[in-house]
Amino acid sequence: MKAINKLSLAFLVAVLAAPLLPVQNAIAGEEERAPPEARTAGTLSQQVMRAITDIQELMSPEDGGEPNFAEAKIELDELRERRWDRMNDFEKSTLLSFYTNYYLGLEDFQGALGIFEEMLLIEELRLDQRLRTLRSLGQLYAAEEEWQNSINNYVAWRDLSPEEDIIVYKGLSYAHYQLEQFEEALPYWLDYMNMSLNMGEELGRDDYAYLNGIYFTLEDFANALDLTKTMIVKFNEQTDWLNLNAIYASLDQEDRRVQALNLAYIAGHIDDEQRYLNLGQSLAGMDIPLSGSKIIEEGLELDIIEDNVDNLEIAAQMHLIASTYEDALPNALRVAELSDSGDGWDSVGYIHYVMANYDEAAEAFQAAVDKGNLSNRSDTLLFLARSLLELDDFEGARSAARQAADAAEDNGRDAAQQYLTFIGSTEQRYNIIEERKAEAIDYYRPYPSLID
Repeated sequence: MKAINKLSLAFLVAVLAAPLLPVQNAIAGEEERAPPEARTAGTLSQQVMRAITDIQELMSPEDGGEPNFAEAKIELDELRERRWDRMNDFEKSTLLSFYTNYYLGLEDFQGALGIFEEMLLIEELRLDQRLRTLRSLGQLYAAEEEWQNSINNYVAWRDLSPEEDIIVYKGLSYAHYQLEQFEEALPYWLDYMNMSLNMGEELGRDDYAYLNGIYFTLEDFANALDLTKTMIVKFNEQTDWLNLNAIYASLDQEDRRVQALNLAYIAGHIDDEQRYLNLGQSLAGMDIPLSGSKIIEEGLELDIIEDNVDNLEIAAQMHLIASTYEDALPNALRVAELSDSGDGWDSVGYIHYVMANYDEAAEAFQAAVDKGNLSNRSDTLLFLARSLLELDDFEGARSAARQAADAAEDNGRDAAQQYLTFIGSTEQRYNIIEERKAEAIDYYRPYPSLID
């Protein structure tokens, strides 16, 4: 969460602790009869009034000039030293209010905190001033990242105030969040949002995103799901679309997760390699491999998916799953050329084999064997044997099958031996058929031409 902006906070606290000089209007009609010393709790003596007026002019000149904080501080200190013991509570609170404005004007938040705390010690401090002071302390302690002190003052404000306040709700939620007290932060934020809406105020996306962050942290995915759908409708932001996919994943709703990711793709919110690959492969897993292969091909064309061996291999495999073998060939050939392993040529050979292109299959399997570094040399040699057998190359097939048996482990060796037997029986049948063809040709020799 972003730290609270101190400049914004200083301005806000300054407003909350605004100078109390408007009291001058309340006593203006009594100037002729005013006593030399104001001993009641709600009036300013003439001496304090004049001093405060001078200080206000120094801190906020009427001509719009630069404030003279240094001179204002000198006069504040002189007034305090000269009259503090004779001041009533209202005069003390007025003087301290100007001290807080002085410290806030200099962005001396620690100094302001000390004065605000002192103001709370005034026995007959007016309720409105006490409330403003407590709320200002809540904000200032938050600015200084003293989160528990911020909470304490906000809670004290709520104990005294007959009404609630959205700033206090927000402040309490932020402070608890910073202390990783997420369960405590949640209801205050909900109160803030509800109160704002009841007041007719518009909530921004950040307000909803903060709440969603709490839901995610608490792993309350059911509420996060509802809120995320609301955010998609209101703001249509990429992050919310992608969060929807993440929430369904957390809820183990795989079909809905893929649907949400596909909707984000259709809406143009997918622009990174990981999600392109994820979506394409997920669609294949849902028995929609052709759609998945098109997405991955698009990612490669747009350079969103990196043109490397692993990704090209995935693209080829997607076509294999979709049984679009011819479309799988271009990427498979590129993998074969780029890879340090013969596995790429093995894949090319397999594609040609299932397409009954046995010449090309045999060449590719042989290229795989020659390149080496195969994941399963025995399996590649066995497919080479099958391809050669389809071409009636019995010696070549037998040689490849023997090599497959030598390279294999127990189960693979048995399979290769069995295939050697199959090659032998196939060769026998082939020879028998060829012999019978030859005999048939001899038997059915044509009669000599009747026309000489």
